[in-house]
Amino acid sequence: MHNVKRNIQTPQALAEKKQREKSKIDEFLALTDDVLSRKKKQEWSDDAFELTQRLLQINPEFYTVWNYRRNILLSGIFPHSTPEQINNLLSDELSLTTTSLKANPKVYWIWNHRRWCLENVPDGPERNGLPSMEWRQANWDKELFVAERMLDADARNFHAWNYRRYVLANMPTRRPEASELAYTSRKIGANFSNFSAWHQRSKTLVGLWESGQLDPIQSRDDEFELVSNALYTDPDDQSAWIYHRWLIGSGEDKSRLEREIQLIFELLQEQPDRCMESLVHYKRLLLQNHSPDSQTLKQECVELLSQLMDLDPVRYFRYQDLKRDLDQ
Repeated sequence: MHNVKRNIQTPQALAEKKQREKSKIDEFLALTDDVLSRKKKQEWSDDAFELTQRLLQINPEFYTVWNYRRNILLSGIFPHSTPEQINNLLSDELSLTTTSLKANPKVYWIWNHRRWCLENVPDGPERNGLPSMEWRQANWDKELFVAERMLDADARNFHAWNYRRYVLANMPTRRPEASELAYTSRKIGANFSNFSAWHQRSKTLVGLWESGQLDPIQSRDDEFELVSNALYTDPDDQSAWIYHRWLIGSGEDKSRLEREIQLIFELLQEQPDRCMESLVHYKRLLLQNHSPDSQTLKQECVELLSQLMDLDPVRYFRYQDLKRDLDQ
């Protein structure tokens, strides 16, 4: 780094550092050999369980050890535990992996272990002769809280978004889908470039439309207004453009397509060169679906593509292919 004084280490200090690193490596290798040896012998003891925790704290990507840890729980610990003890053990596992996630938020094996823990939580103590679902509901509610705190720390962590979708889909008591629309509104409002939030919004809207909970026509109008604000705020960001194309779809609604083309044309006047490709895309949809014989539309597309070939030489041959398609 600039303007930071470097401390020159003596040969003795370097040698001591190297020895410390070697000691850590030797300790890790010895621990790995011990754990894998116990796994091979199918040892399901508490000692083996403790050793897997030590090893995973050093290397949380060691998926073989995660598998071994689950087998110890299933074959060695759960059979001698009450449902309440199993619930407490799994709650401890979730707490352990929460700590790991803070340092390693994008390690698949940690997220997978959390799924396994949730799916094995007992229902809960009986109430009036029936399972109460108290333990399951409490753990799943807490898990949704954890996932949302992860997204507060990094709103574009797609691991956390995928996991949050999994939690919402499997909670014993589901949250209303309308609340999910409000959640994505908050995330998008905080950062228009949050692609994961736009993606989650599209999935939520499809569910609401298919279930009849939301009017597709009115809600689409609202969505176009929302995404238009994003496009005008940051026309360089691709997240809003991708969502906009999802809303347009195949371009079957001619009046909508023409309105959006006009909007993008106006944006192009304010922000030259920034939305030209989308304008070509929508004009081509209009040409293909509604005005196949329009020479004016075709010529407009050709002129825009010619400009793009000059402005964006990296994609020169893509634009050339599109022009060739128009000539056919």
